[in-house]
This record gives sequence, structure tokens and C-alpha cells, in this order.
Amino acid sequence: MDRKSLSNAVENGNMEWQRHALERMLEREISRKMVKSVLLSGEIVEEYSDDEPYPSALFLGCIEGQPLHVVAAFDSMSDNCFVITTYKPDQDHFESDYKTRRSHGN
Repeated sequence: MDRKSLSNAVENGNMEWQRHALERMLEREISRKMVKSVLLSGEIVEEYSDDEPYPSALFLGCIEGQPLHVVAAFDSMSDNCFVITTYKPDQDHFESDYKTRRSHGN
């Protein structure tokens, strides 16, 4: 994922918020400002280059000392960022670095 193009899209407001993301944000008390912050300064911890219709990635950021995950896709043809979902990761599903998924077989 081209971080510079994604950052430009976020900074210019070229964002589409999927209904699922907005519903989860409301449930989880996650603001648009928090999501934008993660997309601009967070770390890509997983890339999904084969996702359709656009490649996407899992971003990890820290907001007020708390980890936050954002899944977003980027359409390089239209320079649009699509926010798919966002959540506060937990240690049931991720290691303490919030980057490494726990294997469910253990």
C-alpha cells in the first residue's frame, strides 16, 4: 500500500466510511479523528494486497495510550481511502504487541 498516497487521501478528505465501520465506531466510541490519526501515523501490521475491489491493510496506532486497529482499503485510480472497520484489539486475539495474531489452536 502506498502510504504517501493514502496519507494524501486522508488529509484531503478523500475518504469513504463503510456503514459497517461507522456502526462499529459508534458502538466502540471511536471517533473519525481517531481513525484518521491511525491512518496517518500508525503502522501497517498486515497487508491484504489481494483484497477486492481494492488492496487493504490493517493499521495499528496508539490513541491516548490505547491500541487501535483500523482496516482500510485504497483505490489508487480515484485516490480514495475506504475505512472498512476499526476496533480496539484485545489480547484474546493478539499478542501483547497488538501486531501478532494469536493462534487459536493453543
